[in-house]
Amino acid sequence: MFFTNVIKAIILGIIEGITEWLPISSTGHLILADEFVRLEASEAFMSMFNVVIQLGAILAVVVLYFNKLNPFASNKNTTKKNATWQLWFRVIVAIIPSGIIGIFLDDWLDAHLHKFLPVAIVLIIYGVAFILVEKRNQNRTPKIAQLNEITYKFALIVGMFQVLSLVPGTSRSGATILGAILIGGSRFVSTEFSFFLGIPTMFGASFIKILKFLGTGNSFDFTGTIILLIGTVISFIVSILAIKFLLNYLKKNDFTAFGWYRIVLGIVLIIYWMVAM
Repeated sequence: MFFTNVIKAIILGIIEGITEWLPISSTGHLILADEFVRLEASEAFMSMFNVVIQLGAILAVVVLYFNKLNPFASNKNTTKKNATWQLWFRVIVAIIPSGIIGIFLDDWLDAHLHKFLPVAIVLIIYGVAFILVEKRNQNRTPKIAQLNEITYKFALIVGMFQVLSLVPGTSRSGATILGAILIGGSRFVSTEFSFFLGIPTMFGASFIKILKFLGTGNSFDFTGTIILLIGTVISFIVSILAIKFLLNYLKKNDFTAFGWYRIVLGIVLIIYWMVAM
């Protein structure tokens, strides 16, 4: 069983690494994967595992953007260091809405919406939204084309869009990127700012999940720890590739293809749900 779980953890890590950064919903993919590669573990462990392996994805952003996000970098002058601090202050403002609301609604959302049908419907809704937003923006010039142009108002509104991602199937990156584009951000800036929001957001979510897991009388045994580490490391490696792919993709393309992909995945989930009923 241990080696089977290792293989499954690798598969889940790959899925998480790809889908956390592409706006296609890691939750939707993990729910589908759970039907076929479910770990031999308790519900409590699975709930914690699916969130904590996101730490690997977050560490990929930290590594790739370490210099840009480091206000203490020796190669930055005072102006650049101040700009980095300002970026972090805007990230903090942006995570406040989902941080507050998430604390109160996390358990309720997991219990009522972490299911095939709600996730499938949300996948389709936001898939359509991406297609419509891209059509709307075809001939529009972004108001914010550089990270240093992001205002506190912009950050707060994007943070409010991140609240939508508390609903499983939305995609945290999808909600924040879509929101940022809607209020005038370029695709590239919207995507990078979404990446940066993910750092404190996912660290916080993972910390809360671990506390809940331990607070209900569970503990990390050797096997569970190894499985969790494997999923996290694989997620980290794959995330680096996924982030680089997305940034290169956006140089010549928009998010329309991801919108269609979400719609197709949502339909597949609905069909599977109907057959499995």
